[in-house]
Amino acid sequence: MKLILAMPVVVLGAAVTPTEKVVQLLEGMKAKAEQEKEAGITAFKEYTRFCRNTAQEKKFAIEDAEKAMDQLKAEISKEQADSERLGQEIEALDGEIAQAEADMQAATELRVKEKADYEAQDADYAESLDALESGIFKLKQRDHDVSQADMFLQKAAQHSKVLASEWSTVRKMLAQVAQAPEGAPQAAAYTSNLAPIIDMFKEMKKKISDEKSDLNKEEANRAHAYELQMMDLTDQVEYDKTQRENKAAARAGANKAAAQAEQELSETTAAHADDVKTLSDLNAECQKETEEFDMRQQTRKEEIAAIGQAIDILSSDSVKGKAEKHLPTLIQSSSLLQLRSSNTKSIKESRLFQFVQEKAHNLKSQTFALLAAQMASQSSAGGDPMAKVKQMISDLIDRLESEAGEEAQHHQWCNKELHDNKVTRDERTSEVEQLTANVEELAASIAKLEKDNQELRDQIKQLGEAMAKATSVREEEHARNTETIADSKEAQAAVQKALEVLHSFYDKAASAGGGYTGQQGSSTGVLGMLEVIASDFARLQSETESSEDDAARDYKKFMLEAGGCGYVNGAEVCGSTAEKTDLVKSKEKLIKKKSSEKAKREKELDDTQSELNEANEVYDKLKPACINPGVSVEERVQQREQEIASLQEALEILEE
Repeated sequence: MKLILAMPVVVLGAAVTPTEKVVQLLEGMKAKAEQEKEAGITAFKEYTRFCRNTAQEKKFAIEDAEKAMDQLKAEISKEQADSERLGQEIEALDGEIAQAEADMQAATELRVKEKADYEAQDADYAESLDALESGIFKLKQRDHDVSQADMFLQKAAQHSKVLASEWSTVRKMLAQVAQAPEGAPQAAAYTSNLAPIIDMFKEMKKKISDEKSDLNKEEANRAHAYELQMMDLTDQVEYDKTQRENKAAARAGANKAAAQAEQELSETTAAHADDVKTLSDLNAECQKETEEFDMRQQTRKEEIAAIGQAIDILSSDSVKGKAEKHLPTLIQSSSLLQLRSSNTKSIKESRLFQFVQEKAHNLKSQTFALLAAQMASQSSAGGDPMAKVKQMISDLIDRLESEAGEEAQHHQWCNKELHDNKVTRDERTSEVEQLTANVEELAASIAKLEKDNQELRDQIKQLGEAMAKATSVREEEHARNTETIADSKEAQAAVQKALEVLHSFYDKAASAGGGYTGQQGSSTGVLGMLEVIASDFARLQSETESSEDDAARDYKKFMLEAGGCGYVNGAEVCGSTAEKTDLVKSKEKLIKKKSSEKAKREKELDDTQSELNEANEVYDKLKPACINPGVSVEERVQQREQEIASLQEALEILEE
């Protein structure tokens, strides 16, 4: 039995034949089919735009990933090469440091030995000098203890470098003196023979003193050379260690950068593979949907044509006229359903159709609207239409449930991607802010160090100018004092000569005959004045020499305080210029270190900023797919649940 379904129609006081009613239903079906065809075209255009835009985005992402992979491979190669080069340089520096430290140890051991030799030799010289001094003392005593003097002489000979011939000569002379006979005449000769021996003792003492002085100078030179060598080696070790620390830090940075690049390459490669697969799946899905759309549109086109042809046939005189003549009219007051049989099954089908239409209107559901249209189209088909409707409802429920699962997975994926992206953006933003602050802090520190160094250089320059001026003044003062001392000595000699001449004359004239003894009265005053003048010149010499010593001492003290390093009373003294120069060098090293650190931080800042930009780009790409400004996920879930519940209710109607 065939079932004819129709949209709600209300006709008051009008009479229509069954044929006219069928034509009305067919016209409604045709209008709906045309409307759905246009709606399908609009939806397919939107879907095509989605396929095109998404495919383009994936292509761009694949191209960007391939470029990034090439760059990362190049970066990994570079960082690994840098690490290997720095490792070789570090190994070379380790060798230099070890060699320098070995040289320092060897120099120290040699210095300890040299100092021990010096102290032993210096003690020998001191004993020789003491022995000679004791010998001289014994020879000068009244009893002239020659035997003890010879004993001291032998003791001195054990520690001295005086020629053996000299020692032998002195001993022979002592032996001759000791063998001289006693007696008054011989005592004078005995005493007179000791004088040359004492002089030779003194000469030997002078030679030994000179040898001791030379030894002290050699020791001072060796000590100074050792200090210079240790300073050079210490500076070299400190410099090499600083270089090693810098290179070790740079190598660690290179290794870290290589590891980060390898990790990023792995992630980029995985993302690239996912994008390639997604693009392939998308193209296949879009192609399949295009083919299905073409088939649906062709079916709709054929449906519209068939309905139109049917309307033309039913509206012709062959059908319409015969129906008006032979078929009774039907009065329809408020019915949604015309049945050719009035059995209970038709009532159930009518109620189901009305239920589907109400849900399509109330839920604004295209799914129920499409179901109503399909139910209407099935009503004119052969067989059991409700079995087909039941199958359609079951298929719709399956499709909606499948869409719900897919959307849940997509929503879960979106939530994860958005969460991970937000964490990355927050972390990179914080790192960018921190690195920016670090770079600014290092820049300010470097600027202050450079300013301090410039001030120190200005101070060193001023000290240099002051030292140059002090040297010029000192040289002029020294020349003037030297000239004054020389003049004083010359004047004293001349005055002394004059005094000697006058004293000689007046002493001689005082005993001369002839009644004239010279101007003895006046000479006394003149001689007194000359003695005063000589005393004045002597005082001038003494005062000038004292002034020269004070000036030389003050100049030396100023130069040591203002200049480099020197020795005062055996102790090393370093002046302000040397200290400031060392401070400048120290600050320069610190500037270099901070500049290197600043460059590293700037590179880290650039890299982190790039990562932040990439995270922002990923977020911009996630927004269209995961953040829908129209219908929310919850609204779509609720709509789908209502549709599924309503479809299940429709199935219950069929099964009643």
